[in-house]
Amino acid sequence: MTLIWLVAGEPSGDLIGARLMAALSKRVPAIRFAGVGGPHMQAGGLASLFPFQNLSLMGLVEVLPRLSLIRRRLRESVADIARLRPAAVVTIDSPGFNLRLLRSIRALGIPRAHYVAPQVWAWRESRVRHFPGLWERLLCLLPFEPAFFARHGLAASFVGHPVLESGADKGDGSHFRARHGIGSETPALIVMPGSRPGEVARHAGIFGAALRLVLARHPRLRPVVPAAPAVRSSLPSLLAGWPAVPVILEREDEKPDAYAAASAALCKSGTSALELALGAVPMVIAYRLNPITGLIARRLVTVRHASLVNLLAGREVVPELLQGQCTPEHLATALATLLDDRPAATAQRAAFAPVLASLAPPSGTPSEAAAAVVLELLGTRQK
Repeated sequence: MTLIWLVAGEPSGDLIGARLMAALSKRVPAIRFAGVGGPHMQAGGLASLFPFQNLSLMGLVEVLPRLSLIRRRLRESVADIARLRPAAVVTIDSPGFNLRLLRSIRALGIPRAHYVAPQVWAWRESRVRHFPGLWERLLCLLPFEPAFFARHGLAASFVGHPVLESGADKGDGSHFRARHGIGSETPALIVMPGSRPGEVARHAGIFGAALRLVLARHPRLRPVVPAAPAVRSSLPSLLAGWPAVPVILEREDEKPDAYAAASAALCKSGTSALELALGAVPMVIAYRLNPITGLIARRLVTVRHASLVNLLAGREVVPELLQGQCTPEHLATALATLLDDRPAATAQRAAFAPVLASLAPPSGTPSEAAAAVVLELLGTRQK
């Protein structure tokens, strides 16, 4: 049997890993998995070496208090790989941990692939000089990334973006409204404050204050909050001060129906914006970092747009309100435009189509394209 060792440290990476595992199993039935992953990867047959949430960290200030734990998890991962001697190691996103892991196992001579290219094109491009020798295959989600890495002498493969497999465009809005008692004339607003505890803690108060302002104009509006696994238990208390009781979605499969019912969305910057675009939900993008991390990031970021929707479109399709601009007043004004100005919402939806088309791989699904690259690494031929 072929053993693949995988590691994902984020909910998004857990979904990517699970889909990759399913695609690999379809191509090579006698395959098994080990490593670190969340509930989706565990449902696919991976027994996680330790809780994947240990790796779900972002921001310099947030990481520092947990350096000791991260180092211990790194040692445990290296030891497990050395013991199992898998046919390949596939690291998924989480570059802060995974690039260290790839470097640490280099001497073992095990083929390595990194899935979700580090976004060095966005900030601290100089980091790319540390990449040669870290992997044999680099799998990119964005169409412009292979050309970027080629300029630095690094081969990379565009495999398409996993959001295209999310089913975000397959929802039933009427079913969602009936299930949650939301009338057909009541506007539903998707609110996504983050998938990490720190993100939700920073955004919950600001988003709640923005909702209070929006509700003054739309008193029947109903907020809908998808709950990421890492914040599911703490979310009700964090949102307790909101001016309207939100519908909290605890299951991933509820989101497409919610998108289909939504009039607009307020979303923290990240992959969720692409999911909303696939669900045709007009949105406002917001983000507030820890002040120290934000100050450092401002000096290092080199791209014009924070949102992937805007980055891929090459223009501001969706409003971006970041750091000092991320205030209740600014958020409420931008949301009111989408709720009150139908042409503005329609223009966003129209702009989503070419963005999403650019994320499709040359053939098959993104997970199938990724599996083909991993199997190529193994020297396995398609049957």
